Amino acid sequence: MFARSSSPAKVHSAELERELVSPVDFNNGLSFLGFAQCSLFQSLWDGPFPGVIDMYGDEGGLIEFRSSLLATHGFAALSLPYFDFEDLPRILKDLKLEYFEEAARFLQRHPKAKATTIKEALAKWEEKSGQKASEAKEVKLYGQIPPVEKMDGALSALVNCEKLSLSTNCIDRIANLNNLKNLRILSLGRNNIKNLNGLEAVAETLEELWISYNLIEKLRGIRVMKKLKVLYMSNNLVKDWAEFVRLAEVPVLEELVFVGNPLQEKFAADQNSWIEEATKRVPKLKKLDGTLVVKGEEEEGAEGAEGPEGAEGGN
Repeated sequence: MFARSSSPAKVHSAELERELVSPVDFNNGLSFLGFAQCSLFQSLWDGPFPGVIDMYGDEGGLIEFRSSLLATHGFAALSLPYFDFEDLPRILKDLKLEYFEEAARFLQRHPKAKATTIKEALAKWEEKSGQKASEAKEVKLYGQIPPVEKMDGALSALVNCEKLSLSTNCIDRIANLNNLKNLRILSLGRNNIKNLNGLEAVAETLEELWISYNLIEKLRGIRVMKKLKVLYMSNNLVKDWAEFVRLAEVPVLEELVFVGNPLQEKFAADQNSWIEEATKRVPKLKKLDGTLVVKGEEEEGAEGAEGPEGAEGGN
């Protein structure tokens, strides 16, 4: 038991000052797609710095204090309001994805914002996993902060890699896979990839390609993928059958996820018609958008009559 003192003594006192802006360079009045203003905070040092877009929870408005603090610790931080501010939507509804894309592109182009290189990403992965990248069969470089923008020459170290994950970055093209002679699975979802150029380097080994949520409109070059069995490419930009039928040129493709492409969305109200039309053009598919493809007896008989030699001859 302690007796309560009638006049407690002051033990110690201190003053804490929290600097929210200084010493940083502050640039407000930026805007994207004609919408509300946002603010960029960056250190006064030369840089470049890791770039961060700060969207503050579900409170709405333009919240700047966290970005200013990040800038004092060596980040180029963009405070981005996305609802309940100026001419943005009042509530979390009907948001335009292009607004966020333009903000990301702005930060990518900014001279004081720096992306993560493959070399840096590998170093972080090695430290976290305790493995050597040159010896590993699976390497995970997804969701880097700041994001990876280029598949650079450092990938050549992954000589034993069978599965490589580079999803959720800002990669704009496939490159530098020549040394990955054992690669079987490549994950590139949620990037900015516009075409399939560069895959020819792993055409002899790649069995699965996960490339959903990109900007791919054309499938030119897919025919070289001799071992590709699984293709996940939902939410891209393929819009016509002329491109879709290129998938029939992939000799062993059997599983496809294509939902969210403009071509598939034309059949959004009638999934059965979509499956019928798609499998008519790519008859070797066994699974489409998560649905097992059930073929009629006549179709199965026709494929069986072709035989292994006939099947190879047609490719």
